[in-house]
Amino acid sequence: MSPYKLIVFDWDGTLMDSAARIVTSMRAAIDDLNLPYRTDDELRNVIGLGLREALLTLYPDGDKLTPQQDLIERCRHYYLNANPTPSQLFGGAETLLAKLHEQGYLMAIATGKGRTGLDQVLVEVDVAHYFCVSRCADETASKPNPRMLLEIMAQAGVTAQQTLMVGDTEYDMLMAKYAGTDALAVSYGVHEKTRLQCCDPIDCVDSMEALQNWLLRSVCKAKTVT
Repeated sequence: MSPYKLIVFDWDGTLMDSAARIVTSMRAAIDDLNLPYRTDDELRNVIGLGLREALLTLYPDGDKLTPQQDLIERCRHYYLNANPTPSQLFGGAETLLAKLHEQGYLMAIATGKGRTGLDQVLVEVDVAHYFCVSRCADETASKPNPRMLLEIMAQAGVTAQQTLMVGDTEYDMLMAKYAGTDALAVSYGVHEKTRLQCCDPIDCVDSMEALQNWLLRSVCKAKTVT
């Protein structure tokens, strides 16, 4: 069996510990517009979708309550400019990226974030140089539609069999399934382990340390054997 050549990472909840910042940004935007209350669990559940799709999930009647674009802009305002809630890479994430890069693996990002938000945070944490390509939900179809992953593979010049998707939500797992790639789930992010396992990932790990061990053992071992 050929080893993976491309490892595609979700961003929020997989490489970056940002769920609290996302939830508090949505909460502030909802309060500003006097929309019906949504629990933290409901807000966390939509992390991973594109922002428009996430808000439509939370408020299916959208424009009957307030113009959806107003809610989108308020969420972006808080997340990008006015939210003191910190977000940072999970401990060990940069080390993992560096080791995979040294091994010659292609890496990419498939995220529900918008392009402005991803570019901003990549500069802040200084890891953009590890990734050959990235796709954001505001420039293609939102997860779980496979278009994002298919575009990444096409740009990287690899097949589905050579690609591994790593993510923390069922949206990541389903996107990989629809695109025909393997998926590795991480349960330290947004969706719980049982929910992830229902989407048939090849494995599920519970910490960044376990993710490092799985990738560096399984992926790099496959390369060595080949």
